[in-house]
Amino acid sequence: MSLNRSISNFSFFSMTASLFVTVYEYPTFAGYGKTAIFFLLFCGIFWFLPLSLCSAELSGIEGYQEGGIFSWVGNSMGEANGFAAIFFQWFQVTVGFVTMLYFIVGTSAYILKLPSINSDPLYKFLVVISLFWILTALQLKGTDVTTRIAKYGFSIGIILPVIIMLILTIFYFFDGHHISTNFTQYKFYPTTKDLPALSTFLLAYMGVEASAPHISDLQNSRKNYPKILVQLVLVGILTSAIGGSILSMVLPGKISANEGVMDAISRLFYSNHLLVFFFGFLIIFGITAQVSSWIVSPTEGLQYTAKRGILSEKITAKNSAGVPVKLLVLQGLIVTLWAALLTFSSGSAGGALSFQAAISLTVLIYLSAYVLLFCSYLLTAVKKDSLQRSFKVPGGKCMKLILGSLGLVISVLAIATTFLIPKSIPNSQGKIYILMLIISYVIVICIPYGIYFAIKRKSRA
Repeated sequence: MSLNRSISNFSFFSMTASLFVTVYEYPTFAGYGKTAIFFLLFCGIFWFLPLSLCSAELSGIEGYQEGGIFSWVGNSMGEANGFAAIFFQWFQVTVGFVTMLYFIVGTSAYILKLPSINSDPLYKFLVVISLFWILTALQLKGTDVTTRIAKYGFSIGIILPVIIMLILTIFYFFDGHHISTNFTQYKFYPTTKDLPALSTFLLAYMGVEASAPHISDLQNSRKNYPKILVQLVLVGILTSAIGGSILSMVLPGKISANEGVMDAISRLFYSNHLLVFFFGFLIIFGITAQVSSWIVSPTEGLQYTAKRGILSEKITAKNSAGVPVKLLVLQGLIVTLWAALLTFSSGSAGGALSFQAAISLTVLIYLSAYVLLFCSYLLTAVKKDSLQRSFKVPGGKCMKLILGSLGLVISVLAIATTFLIPKSIPNSQGKIYILMLIISYVIVICIPYGIYFAIKRKSRA
């Protein structure tokens, strides 16, 4: 969806960065010590950059602009795959919402000293769905307010906390504290045991393609977009590396998946409850703003499919404020279902199992969309290179094939490694974790193709 107006470099940078730069992944990164820095560099250079460039070119091809990833994939690989791609892009958010809300609940439990809302499955489930439905209800009269909040949420709730953590950490070590073995025991280069982390680190950069349709509104896009990409890679790598490394260097022993950030802050503030509460509030504000901004945005692509006769216009119809109410209600029901599955199936709420399962499932679903995106890009580069483009990847067809192949290979490899048991999951829970992932993933893969062919068969009847 185009903004139909010129946007500044800073506005485009902020809008794009807010899609993927976040705080809730820091505890997961911290579990890999110095190795996390390698993964963030590797994924940033060899996956994030190809994804950004490929998405930029696809979004600028004549006839590909409307519909986002649905058109990018559908025009090269057929409508069924195009619908699957847009479905995966949307559906991963329904799992991702649970991940973000888990983090909000964990942080709230910490600063409010109410551990039961994070440790008791029923309480946690009720808090998660209550928060989500309240935020969904706030969207029904339009998204102007939440859009403004989201802008401040990125700078105040994500960038500012990282800066504060960095400054506090410097003083913390100057004060005589030693770096934790969580950081020093790992080497820079990963071992085979670290391979399951690949998909987790890719998550640090997922979502950047969502801003690609706005490139045509960027001032002097051919010159400025490559510069912004470099800045985005640097910011993404720096914030994630700094946040994850700080937790790893400060915290001894096992790092909690959804309370690790607050554990580190408590140490850095020397357990000053008022300062810890203030910092926790900043993080809650930042993640809440991200949840709010994602509630309506991912549904835009699905609304376009109604024009193509795939989804019913009754489901995607908008109210007077331009909000697809029925689609948001459906989305809310799916989020509620995921919250119940991920919370109660782990046996104890919030534990590493449910949080890690939510992250892994989010990655798997989103990577499926990226596999289709990179396949589509390679086909377009080979068979449709003559189509008019507003942006071209520098380096000609050879560079296009290299970038597309890099993105595709790493995406497929990441999907495979996601089914390896990560370090954060105890061996006793490993089988439950893998079983949860396999069943959920197979079901999700089948859904869009089942919907598409059922609708097409019905329309032919």
